[in-house]
Amino acid sequence: MKQLKERILRDGKVFPGNVLKVGNFLNHMVDPALTLEMAREIVARFDGCQIDKVLTVEASGIPLAFAVACELGVPMLFAKKAQTKNVSQNVYTARVASFTHGRDYDLVVEKEYLSAHERILVVDDFLALGNALNGLFKICSSADVEVVGAAIAIEKGFQGGGDALRARGFRIESLAIIDSMSDGTVRFRN
Repeated sequence: MKQLKERILRDGKVFPGNVLKVGNFLNHMVDPALTLEMAREIVARFDGCQIDKVLTVEASGIPLAFAVACELGVPMLFAKKAQTKNVSQNVYTARVASFTHGRDYDLVVEKEYLSAHERILVVDDFLALGNALNGLFKICSSADVEVVGAAIAIEKGFQGGGDALRARGFRIESLAIIDSMSDGTVRFRN
């Protein structure tokens, strides 16, 4: 998506360790106009898929997932990163490692929010190694729901997570795929 790529080049910052900071428009402070444009692009890419629900991970995936759900007119559900006192014990869980946070956490979704045979679109802001998506896909499998695909704002293609998921048969639609980040320069996949 041209708008997103231009924004990454203009406002993104490359940090050591293959970290791309886009906090001033995507996942700390959110640009509503860009988020709505990304949502429209995602909905167009999944046109005709009969999606029942949008699923993401808290917290930075929520704005984009919410915008996509609004465009589709369906509910949005997010996996919590920990079991909290206001979440029942009747949950689906998946243990995942976070590239950005450098730690493991448990994704938690209450069973009452996923019904067998629903068609789910997974939406997230980043895809690096694929750990969060693998966790969400595991939860969906446990709930006997169908994953129609995953929509990602920014994929770090050089880290291989998206390609590995595609090789396993998952439909992954990324709005911007970065092939390399070196010397502070971002290069996109065509």
